[in-house]
Amino acid sequence: MRAGKLDRTVTIEREVLSVELGDAFSSWLIVTTVRAELIQASANEAATGYGEAETDSCTFRIRWPSYEITTANRVSLDGVAYNIKRIVEIGRRRGLELTCERIAGANDSPAYVEGLSSP
Repeated sequence: MRAGKLDRTVTIEREVLSVELGDAFSSWLIVTTVRAELIQASANEAATGYGEAETDSCTFRIRWPSYEITTANRVSLDGVAYNIKRIVEIGRRRGLELTCERIAGANDSPAYVEGLSSP
């Protein structure tokens, strides 16, 4: 994996559930920020239970992380959040390919929590 191809900066996030004064809410904790290569990006229209929806999908390539990434995490690029749909290992722990998807119209600017501090 060539460093020059890692031309994007993406944020890996995980969901955190909190209870405050009896109310439960979720927010996204920034796990780390990594350099990535955008392999492909496409837009598709799909029929869903509530009508038609346009989905944006893309594949990111990153170096092998020192922490576990699962499909419960998400990737954020330029303020747009993408759910991770598939993770493929490149070589023997050389890197990961993250196939991600974003549904058009989703809230792209959620309340972020970096570490344990407020935004």
